[in-house]
Amino acid sequence: MRKLLSFLFCAFCFFDAYAAVDNALVSSAEKYLNSITGLSGNFTQTANGKQENGTFSMLRPGRVRLDYNNMPVQLIADGKDLYFFDKSLDQITTVPLTSTPAGILIRSNIDLKNADINVYETNSGKNTFSLKMNLKGQEGLGNMTVVFDKSPVKLNSWTVVDATGAKTDVAFSGLKTKTDFGKDYFQIQRHKTVSTSGGDSFYD
Repeated sequence: MRKLLSFLFCAFCFFDAYAAVDNALVSSAEKYLNSITGLSGNFTQTANGKQENGTFSMLRPGRVRLDYNNMPVQLIADGKDLYFFDKSLDQITTVPLTSTPAGILIRSNIDLKNADINVYETNSGKNTFSLKMNLKGQEGLGNMTVVFDKSPVKLNSWTVVDATGAKTDVAFSGLKTKTDFGKDYFQIQRHKTVSTSGGDSFYD
């Protein structure tokens, strides 16, 4: 169990050969992401040969929550950091939001062309398009591919490859606009230990 939890945490935190980039696709994704305030729906995560399901919630800027159906695990971003809550141990590990794929999606201003995000490959299919990216200056630490539906543009899935080559796929379903989350919805309710990283200026 500890091995699985450690893998999920590392895979969720995203730490190739360069291909063509279609700036129109980048602009379309950027426009869509900046238009979102809040979303709620379901996710299916595939990693290390295992599949897990759960519920996904997002509120910009800076807040994300993933609850797994069959594991005592919760991932919550409160606007400053991402908290990995192991309920079985009543323990939390914390990383900055800038080290997570969700961090890109929930900034107050999402800039895919001029900020610290490096989009270096785009692909277009019949019904979807994708952007492959990493953080500038951290190219050796892995990459993330975000897939969008084309018409209308909508978040479809993401794939994270970490520095070891381990891959985590997260596919979304039933996503709907939602902003009326409870006051403490993006807060951990109970824990014994916390390690903090000092927050993240991108989400102030």
